[in-house]
Amino acid sequence: MDAREQAEGEKRVRALLIEPLLRRGLVKPGAMTKAQFDEMLADLAKRLAYMTPPNLAALEEMAAAQPGGKDRDRFPIANAILKAAAQIQPPADDASPLIRAVFAHAVGRQALAEGWAPELLDDLRRTRRWPGGYALGQIRQAAGEALRRHAHLAGADPAFLDPAEAAWLRDREAQLARCRRIADLAGAAA
Repeated sequence: MDAREQAEGEKRVRALLIEPLLRRGLVKPGAMTKAQFDEMLADLAKRLAYMTPPNLAALEEMAAAQPGGKDRDRFPIANAILKAAAQIQPPADDASPLIRAVFAHAVGRQALAEGWAPELLDDLRRTRRWPGGYALGQIRQAAGEALRRHAHLAGADPAFLDPAEAAWLRDREAQLARCRRIADLAGAAA
C-alpha cells in the first residue's frame, strides 16, 4: 500500500467507521484523555486503511452493537475494534506488521532459506503470534512432507510431471515467492 492508498484508506475509515460511531453518540472511554482518544482514533484509521467500504460498514455495525462503558455509551477501545476487523477482513500478509517483522527476523530468513516459509506464514496468519521455539519445531515438522515433495518435483523433468503434480509445484513456488516478497518489503521498511 503506497502513501496515496494509505491516505485514501484512512479517510475511508474516518467516514465509514469513526464518524458514524461518534454520530451515534458514542463518547470517549472514561479512562482516556481527549488527546489519548484522538490518538487512538488516528491509530485506528492507520491500521484499518486496508479495509474495503462494505467491510468497514459491517465493522461499524458490530462496534455500534457492542459499545463500552457501564452505560453502554462509550466508544469501543481500539483493541476490540481491531479484533473484530481481523475477523471480518484480515490484513493482507504484506500489511501485517507482525508478519513483516517475523520475515525480517532471522527466523523468517531461515524459513526462506530452508523452504518452510509458507508453513510459517500459515501459522502467523492463524495465530497472529510470534512463534516460539516449540511452535517453530511444530511448523518445521508440518513442512517436512511439502519440503520432500517440492525437492522431488523440482528435480524432475517437467515433461514427465502429471498435471496435478505440476499444479502443486506451481502453487508451492508461488507461495515461496509471496514469502520472499514479504521479506523484501520487510527489509525495505527496516
